[in-house]
Order: sequence, then structure tokens, then C-alpha cells
Amino acid sequence: MATALSTDLYELTMAAGYFKGAPGALASFELFVRELPPERGYLVAAGLDQALAYLEELRFTADEIAYLRTVPALHRAPAGFFEDYLPACRFTGDVWAVAEGTPVFPKEPLMRVTAPIIEAQIVETALLATVLFQTAVASRASRVVRAAARRPVFEFGTRRAHGVESGMLAARSACIGGCAGTSNVGAGRAFDLPLSGTMAHSWVMTHASEAEAFERFARLYGDQAVLLIDTYDPIRAVDRIVKARLTPAAVRIDSGDLLEGSRAVRGRLDASGLGITRILASGDLDEHRIADLMAAGAPIDAFGVGTSLSTVADAPALGGVYKLVEIERGGRAEPVLKLSRDKATLPGRKQGWRLASPDGTTSHDVIGCLDEAPPAGGTPLLDPVMRKGSRLQPTPPIAALRERCRRAVDLLPPATLRLDGAAPYRVDVSEALASLAANLGFQIA
Repeated sequence: MATALSTDLYELTMAAGYFKGAPGALASFELFVRELPPERGYLVAAGLDQALAYLEELRFTADEIAYLRTVPALHRAPAGFFEDYLPACRFTGDVWAVAEGTPVFPKEPLMRVTAPIIEAQIVETALLATVLFQTAVASRASRVVRAAARRPVFEFGTRRAHGVESGMLAARSACIGGCAGTSNVGAGRAFDLPLSGTMAHSWVMTHASEAEAFERFARLYGDQAVLLIDTYDPIRAVDRIVKARLTPAAVRIDSGDLLEGSRAVRGRLDASGLGITRILASGDLDEHRIADLMAAGAPIDAFGVGTSLSTVADAPALGGVYKLVEIERGGRAEPVLKLSRDKATLPGRKQGWRLASPDGTTSHDVIGCLDEAPPAGGTPLLDPVMRKGSRLQPTPPIAALRERCRRAVDLLPPATLRLDGAAPYRVDVSEALASLAANLGFQIA
């Protein structure tokens, strides 16, 4: 769980500087992704629940403050920063954000934080880490689930995750992106996620024979048993299941040629009167392998996907940033922007709107100034989710977020959804925002 020290040092060196100057000046920062990873046509927003929890619970403990006093870079910070400000520091700002499960695109704000400058600055690192990781996982999960052509996909990746907490959050965001459940029991309890699990090869190898391993497991779990059949030979394993008159709910294949293996297993199961026994496939799967299996007609009923989800192995880091867009100077809010080459930003607090085609599918998005009139028919992307440091509403159940994601992604242009060579989605900048940027020295191409 993130703490007040889950931040980069320069956030605190700046905070001490703000304390000496204008600590109460209101500032607005926006969190967005500069560009999509290769082969991605869209992202799926996730991580808002944990981000808001972090903001609500922001505190500096006495021990943490004592430690900060020992940091050489802070030795010249005003004494009042440690004695007065940090002990009382709480997040008191407002947050607008895109709902979890919503498809998003480059340059669109996923979140806007408006708060006294010190508070808004200190939380940058934790917000980026929280939102970008879960968004990356949810985005890939959506691709994997679509590749599976509506067959259930279960998240199996905690053992490959970059830490136990990472595995928990990967399970959560994978289910927002479309996964039907997870193998992570802690995530199941914490986020009310369906659990899925079978057995390991070690269970089979522990017993004197494969048949004994299957029979003992089946006696315990009955018709709900899922038997792992590739410890030795999948076809012989099926023969042993048939000979023992077992009726497992499913069998799992975790290695080898999954196309030919699933065909052979399906044929043997059907010929033996086990047509209701499903086939679950796992083993280093991703959206491309699953799409190939589906295109070839593999008789696979469900998939378990691990590493490619929990580590987002093909694109483990999103190019997300948290940039100042408005600052209070002399009691007046002024829009600001960054003009660095290739890293310029758009000024002012913004809103995004999603527009539909006549057939109801998504047409394009528009980014504009917060206070301008929305485009005709546009649906706002950001909603207020926190006011004065308190949430405005509880987070919906994961099942509801997953359904929101499915419906919204289904409405995107087909070319944007391609696994390979996805067409760029159209995101326009409003005339008002383009004019504001031009007045501040940035011409939008």
C-alpha cells in the first residue's frame, strides 16, 4: 500500500520550497499518456479506486517525518515544514477522472487533481504508479479477452508479477479489462473476484501413479474437479480418466502444441462420453497465440493467462505523465503549458468528450477547455470523483466495471481494435483549446 513516502525526493524538495513561498496556491495537474505502446489501438482506464484510497489516507507519521529530517537534500528545508506542515498534511483537493473500464487515448486526461500546490505535487509519483500500471494491465486484458472470442479468460499471473501487491492489482485490473476471474485468492477476497484453480504438476508427481492422483482429487472435488493432464501424456491421461469413470468439469493442457493437443483430447473425451468436460488451455499465452488458436478452430473452452497479463510483458511501462496545467498567481488562476520539444503540453483544465456515429458506434473524441460548451452530442469523459479530499461515490463492483469496459470497447471502430496494425483513433482539439495554446506560444499541428 502506498504511503506518504511513496514519492520521489524531488517532490519533497519542491514541497519544502513551496512551503517557504506560497503553500496554499491552488494548482491543477493532469495525468495522461503521451502515446500508445506499439500494436495498441486503445487503453482501458483502471486504478482509480486505489488512487483515491491513497489520497484519502495521505498522512506523514512521526517516524516518517523524523526520517525526512535526516535526508541531506532536505537539510536546509524550513523547520516549520517538518514541525508544522507535514504533521498536519492531508489531501484536501478535488479530483476529476475517467471512470475505470473506459477506453482512453493519448493526450486525453485520465485524471485531474486540483489542490494546494504542495499536496498536488507530493502525490504525483504514487498516482502515476497506481493508475498507469493498472491501466496497462486492463488494456492488455481487453485485447486478450477479445482474442478469445468470448471464451472465458482467467488471470493466472501472480507468480510472475513484480511483487505480491503487483499481482493483487494485476488481478483486479485484468478483471476490469474482461477476465472472468483470477487464481489469486487474496485478490478474490479483496475485490470480490471469481476464483479459478486446478492442480499443479507436483500433485500428479507426488502420487505413485497419474490415475491415483486423478482419483484422489476427483473424490475430493467431484464433478467440479479440473484435472491437469499434461504431466506425462495428455491422451493417456484422458484414457486413465475414462477408465476410472471420472467425470471432471474440465481438463487443463499447459504445454505442447495446444491446437493439435486440444483436438486430440476433445476427440477422445467425446468418444468416451465426456462431451460435457471442458478443455482449459494455459502456458505462456497471449492475445496473438489465442487469436491463432481461435482462427484455427481449436476446441478450447477457456484460457488461463499469466505472465503476459501480470507483467504486461510486451509493453510493461506506459509513457504517462502528470503535468501542471493551471496555477494560482496573485489570487488568479492562470493556464500554463510546457513547450519542450516533443514534450509540449496543452494548457488549462480540460474535459474530453466522446462522440458517436449515426449507427451508435464511437466516432471520435474531442479535448477542450473545461469551461467551454461541449460539442453537440458529446459525452463527457471526466467526472468529479473527489471533493475536498473525500470521495463522492463508492467504486462500482468489478463485474460492473468489466461490463462497462466490454460495451465501450465493442463500440470502438473495428480498425482501432485490430491486434496488429491498429488504426489510430481520432482525437481532436477544440478551437477554444487550440486558441488558448496558441496565445501561450504553442501551435497545434
